[in-house]
Amino acid sequence: MKNAGTKPTEEKLKPKLFSVMKHYSLQQFTKDVVAGIIVAIIALPLSIALALASGVNPEQGLYTAIVAGFIVSLLGGSRVQIAGPTAAFATIVAGIVARQGMDGLVTATVMAGLIMVIMGLCRFGSLIKYIPGTITAGFTFGIAVTIVIGQVKDLLGLTFTESPIETVDKLAEIGRCIGTFNWQALVIGLISLAILIFWPKKLEKIPASLIAVIVCSAAVALTGIDVNTIGDLYTISSAPPSLTIPEVTFDKVRTLVPDAFTIAILAAVESLLSCVVSDGMIGSKHRPNMELVAQGAANIGSALFGGIPATGAIARTAANVRNGGRTPVAGMVHSVVVLIILVVLMPFASMIPMPTIAAILFMVAYNMCGWKTIRNIIKTAPKSDIFVLLVTIVLTVVFDLVVAIGVGMVLAAILFMKRMADVTEAHVWLDVDDEETDADNILRKKIPERTRVYEINGPMFFAASERYKYMLDDNDIDVLIIRMRNVPAIDSAGVEALSQIVKRCDREGVTTVFSHVNEQPLHAMTKAGLYERVGSENFCSHIDTALARAEEIESEERAMLAHS
Repeated sequence: MKNAGTKPTEEKLKPKLFSVMKHYSLQQFTKDVVAGIIVAIIALPLSIALALASGVNPEQGLYTAIVAGFIVSLLGGSRVQIAGPTAAFATIVAGIVARQGMDGLVTATVMAGLIMVIMGLCRFGSLIKYIPGTITAGFTFGIAVTIVIGQVKDLLGLTFTESPIETVDKLAEIGRCIGTFNWQALVIGLISLAILIFWPKKLEKIPASLIAVIVCSAAVALTGIDVNTIGDLYTISSAPPSLTIPEVTFDKVRTLVPDAFTIAILAAVESLLSCVVSDGMIGSKHRPNMELVAQGAANIGSALFGGIPATGAIARTAANVRNGGRTPVAGMVHSVVVLIILVVLMPFASMIPMPTIAAILFMVAYNMCGWKTIRNIIKTAPKSDIFVLLVTIVLTVVFDLVVAIGVGMVLAAILFMKRMADVTEAHVWLDVDDEETDADNILRKKIPERTRVYEINGPMFFAASERYKYMLDDNDIDVLIIRMRNVPAIDSAGVEALSQIVKRCDREGVTTVFSHVNEQPLHAMTKAGLYERVGSENFCSHIDTALARAEEIESEERAMLAHS
């Protein structure tokens, strides 16, 4: 058993693949191959649909599943993580492509990958948990809304006169072009939705999205109904991924910094969340810092080989576990199978109807929106958390993720500081109460006559600094004891407030004594010169020592008065 003060063992930056292969067996290899093939079949229509939602060619979604999926399995910190394109990136990728072109997307994704690698090497894996759940739930729900709005055009078979990028502009364009509604497209879309909803209830082993694609593609091809297919709108390529180097300029890099950080944070949050979910399914423990390094390398690789941003995909990871995958070999098999499908069967993708793609993305949006989480937050959370949630959702839909996450984090930080300031207090103890049972409570101590004891509770930081500036309002004393046993942390504003109190005490001829100063506050006070100014003899480890010191100071004061 570890002692209370023992420092936890630092996580190894070692891929899980290297650990699990020590006890690998032929039986597990068979299970991993089967799981990898099934996950590849699930990933095929999803990767194409997410690529189209991101404003890029369909094969680029497959490139992402191939390259990023293989790298994450090879280097990752999870036994079962499956990586590839996800809905979280669709809107931000579409925006970057529209503004900066493919070179801009490649540059931003490489930058995001480098950021994640640095985060992993700096052991930032555990810091992701400090992003408030309200913000994660808010932008996830907002992304789901933007995906749904973006697919209304194909579901209804509308013909747009313009190509809007922003979600609000898409809504306006839908209103303007509603007269071009194609009922045949809607029928195919509704059939696809029906398959996606009801098929898993009967035959879960065969992916519903694959059945929807096959049935609806065959229906359109055999009947010749007027519905757009992928081949009508895009040029399909079955070429394997190849290295592409973008044209990089300093101005472009500077412009893309916010997008790169957004991609990095999103990829980190979603990947680590997927790892946590899969840990619970298999009873394992992932290595978050190694996972960040792997996700960073995967995004760099994906971008340079024609893909888009990637992250851990919760649904595909869960499917991997349910079908027997227990090592990274399953993820590597998934990537190889997707590559084979790309080279051999990609031309058939041109037959997939666009309303079917829209239906698949509708289901993706529904599964990712987390409406139950939203409902629970609205029911149980404080009004401030609900406010942050709603602001994040609105900003995600109306503007973009960069604005939503930035504003959401600032609001959450301000509200958190307000809560901390509300619980920070300083109060004076004057009387003895014999009913108190806590031996260390100041109410059971004998306080010298010309001594005041102020106890501070809570962190001392700038937002709470006004709460303890009144300590010397009573200046008819010789000693001021500041008890800090319940102060876990202090910032520069808190140190400055204490410095001002000490200065005022010096002017009034009052000696300041500190009691039970914790490690971090003591270090900050020492660094600021406050420890030296007050004197080591006036820093006491316990209230009894501080009261004894106060009695000593009062005795000296009385002796000086008697001599004078």
